[in-house]
Amino acid sequence: MKEYNNDKMKLWYDSPALEWVEALPLGNGKLGAMVYGDPFQENIQVNEETVWSAGRAVEANQEVKKIMKKLQKCLLDGDLKQADLLAKDAYVGNVQGSYQTLGNILLNFGYGESRKVHTYRRELDLEAAVSKVRYTAGGANYRRESLISAADNVFVMSMTSNESLSINLEATLSRPLNCNISEGGLPFSIVMKGRCGDENSIGYCAMLKLLPVFVGWGKEGKGEYKEGKIILQNATSFTMFFTAATDYNTADPEKACLECLQKAEEKGYEAIKKEHIEEYGKLFRRMDFSLGEDKLYELLPTNERLARAADGNMDHSLVALYYQFGRYLLIASSRRDSELPANLQGIWNNMAHAPWGSRYTININTEMNYWIAEQCNLSECHEPLFRLIEKLKESGRMMARDMYGCRGFMAHHNTNIWGDASPQDNCPSATYWPMGAAWLCLHLWDRYEFTMDTGFLSKVYPTMKEACEFFVDFLVEDRQGRFITCPSLSPENTYRTPDGYQTAISAGTAMDNAILRKLFQSTIEAAGILGTDRKFTSELKEILHRIPGLKVGSNGTIMEWLEEYEETEIGHRHISQLFALYPAGEITVESTPELAEAARRTLERRLSHGGGHTGWSCAWIINMWSRLQDAQNAHKYVQTILSKSTYPNMFDAHPPFQIDGNFGAVAGITEMLLQSTQGILNILPALPKQWSEGYIKGIRARGNYEVDLEWENGQLLKAVIKSCTVKSGRKRKDKVKIKYGNREDYLITHQGEAIPVLAADGGLLEFEVIRGEEYVMVLKN
Repeated sequence: MKEYNNDKMKLWYDSPALEWVEALPLGNGKLGAMVYGDPFQENIQVNEETVWSAGRAVEANQEVKKIMKKLQKCLLDGDLKQADLLAKDAYVGNVQGSYQTLGNILLNFGYGESRKVHTYRRELDLEAAVSKVRYTAGGANYRRESLISAADNVFVMSMTSNESLSINLEATLSRPLNCNISEGGLPFSIVMKGRCGDENSIGYCAMLKLLPVFVGWGKEGKGEYKEGKIILQNATSFTMFFTAATDYNTADPEKACLECLQKAEEKGYEAIKKEHIEEYGKLFRRMDFSLGEDKLYELLPTNERLARAADGNMDHSLVALYYQFGRYLLIASSRRDSELPANLQGIWNNMAHAPWGSRYTININTEMNYWIAEQCNLSECHEPLFRLIEKLKESGRMMARDMYGCRGFMAHHNTNIWGDASPQDNCPSATYWPMGAAWLCLHLWDRYEFTMDTGFLSKVYPTMKEACEFFVDFLVEDRQGRFITCPSLSPENTYRTPDGYQTAISAGTAMDNAILRKLFQSTIEAAGILGTDRKFTSELKEILHRIPGLKVGSNGTIMEWLEEYEETEIGHRHISQLFALYPAGEITVESTPELAEAARRTLERRLSHGGGHTGWSCAWIINMWSRLQDAQNAHKYVQTILSKSTYPNMFDAHPPFQIDGNFGAVAGITEMLLQSTQGILNILPALPKQWSEGYIKGIRARGNYEVDLEWENGQLLKAVIKSCTVKSGRKRKDKVKIKYGNREDYLITHQGEAIPVLAADGGLLEFEVIRGEEYVMVLKN
């Protein structure tokens, strides 16, 4: 069949993976696999999205309401030490469990007496989502291909040899805990079953099947199941099928696995592969990106290119590969029909007890996972996050009512497979934070802004409203007449009180206020679009005017807390006070220049004291410099994340691995090339001099636009702006505002004819567009 790829879009290596962070990831949003590519003892570590250690066990701490009034009074009175002690009594973290490894597929190969391998290569083809391994051993050439099909929900591997009857294999399944392995009901199959934790936890089933071919002369080929292994002797080729299911979402996981493998075997490898590439390609091939051709991808394995980057030698194709790898990871870990969104590690985890439980940390990490969903033309991949928000509402309403005596729903800083909204971790610098659901709901508005789909907005508006209702009840009035969150904190930072006491407990932090301003404004606008809830939105407007605004401290930086406290860690990895800069878009260089300068000083101060030292934090910084239109600093942190926070397989290193760094960095690179805040398409706002030529195609912008950009010598040559059709509720004509160049330098055409362009305030170009039509902006000769 036709190959869609070239080496430019491949991660490739000349030796097998020795560690998990060298293995290559495959996924379909439900199943995940890490392929090591060992010719002798192949290990394929596998995951299923709902394999989770903890069962459903959520209840609110009824004592909190009794303590809450005292706690709030202490905070308002400035008795921070007593408030801290009360908070530690009130907030008892729930056990949310851990996302777990499903286990391992172990394949032991024999090649006679030979233990040498020649002409080895393994690769991950991003354009086809296929992993390949090829090598020569014992005089024969071997080739393996692996993929995980979304259409068939099956991991499939095909192995062939140019020598007939030359494949000898022992295959089995393993898991570090809680598993029972037996012969399956299909020929050459193994079943692994168990529970993820105690008897109340999720039950799982995994099933492996081999389909061998014995064709040739001079040897006898045979296969058998023996003592938990499938043994093949002298096979010419084989296909391996693997799938898994849990009782989280199916009544009989074993039956589901059996039916899946039967259908896959009947369909066959080539048909599965063909449909997989076509289905996956509909998502992946929506975008193309290049920063020029340096051809190093033809000469050097990916790990060596990353090592060169660590030595300060960047190649532009590596940046483009990293960008598309981030898009690949979102497609692989979060599909439209996934039960769950991408977690801290996407869908890939090789531990029974992962770092931070590989949960959904919603004080930035989960949100960062989805910054690229809309702008990188993967809107469908956003939908599992929306389902998690809906799942949160049940527990979130209970927490709002029983802990705080409020309407609506809320969530703290972490959640899990069950949508647990309770306090978690017993971590004083994180557990008390009440803003998780509020931030998540901004993703609902983000989807609307990119698609302008009022049908979607009408479905999610009640959820946005409920998130607001909690804060209408929860906010307290301070002595200056402001409405503030109380208690809360600034994730995951601490400060010292004037008498030297270190604490995190606080009220009305800059991040809280910025989230609330954005949530209230979005909900008010949504209600206006839908023509509903005038009384409620009037109430929101009244409160909104009394939420504290951004404040600049005596050192010229954005204040993180309502008061100028001494920071205990100036270079902290969280830069929460700049939420208003990114992602909120409240601070801009053009409309709030003084705050933009204060944001710059905030970044500089954080970074001069060691900030940005974790992968995801570095990624956030790229976005912030981009919003400040500081191209060289944005580029510096693209270099930093590639050189200091990227593993050989291009996974982000927190360390350990956290996938949010991959997604956040891709978002930052996108922001360097196109921004779409406050109704303006800002083209190449942070293009560094190092990226003097290039193109990006298929980038999405708010207002339901799709944009292609091409530049040379650091100057825009051509922009193609597609004013996409709005599904419902919008007029056929709109006006678009462009920030780049001026009317004298650029010609804008529609269907080959020049159209009138207005010069709007601030040097903007403005012109009328018809929905569903394409407009071209070109540099005049």
